[in-house]
Amino acid sequence: MKFNTLFVAAVCASTLLNSCAQKTAEERQLKYTHTSLVDGDAYAFFQIVGEHVATGLVHADQIQNDGDVKAKELGAKLKDFYTQLDPELDSIATAFHVDYPIKGVAATHSSDEGVTAHAAAAAPSTPDTTVHSATVTVEQEAQHAHEPVSDYVSHTQHELATLKTQFERLTRNTNKDLQKFAKKHLAAISDLYAQAGGKEDAHAHH
Repeated sequence: MKFNTLFVAAVCASTLLNSCAQKTAEERQLKYTHTSLVDGDAYAFFQIVGEHVATGLVHADQIQNDGDVKAKELGAKLKDFYTQLDPELDSIATAFHVDYPIKGVAATHSSDEGVTAHAAAAAPSTPDTTVHSATVTVEQEAQHAHEPVSDYVSHTQHELATLKTQFERLTRNTNKDLQKFAKKHLAAISDLYAQAGGKEDAHAHH
C-alpha cells in the first residue's frame, strides 16, 4: 500500500516537473526567437491594432487639453475603449506566442499595406511562424502629436476604419479563439466608428 502511494506521488511529481519544464521552454522560445502560433493575417492584426491603440491613447489624452466639445467627448470614449482593449490584446497575443506589442510598421500605415507587408514577413503562414521585430522611431509617433483640433475627429474616423477592417478580417481567421475575440469587440468598434462620422459601407483604407 505504501509502495503504491509512493509510486503515485512520484508519477504526479514527474508530470508536474515536465509540465513546468515545457512551459518554461515555451516562454524562452517566445522571448528569444519570437516564434508565434498565428498566421500572417493574425500577426498583422496584432501589429497594426497594437500600434493604433498605443498612438490612439496618446492622441486621446492630448485632445482633452485643447479640443472642442465633440473632440473631447470622442477622445474620452476612445480612451476608455482602448484602455480596456489593450490588456485583452496582450493576453490573447501571449496565449498564441505573439510578443506583444509588436514593433514595426507605423500605426498610420494603411491596413492593406500592413497586411501585405506582415503576411510576407510571416510567410509561409503556418501554425509556427517566426518573425523578427523592428524598432519604431519617436518621430513616427510624433507625426500627429500636434495635429489641428479640427483634424482629430477625421483622423480618428480613419483610425477606426482601419481597426474595423482588421477586426472584420480576424472574424474570418481559421483560429476559432481569434474569431471569438474579434466578434466580441467588433460591435463596439463599429459604434465608435459611427460616432466619429464613419459610414457602414465605407471601408476605405487609410
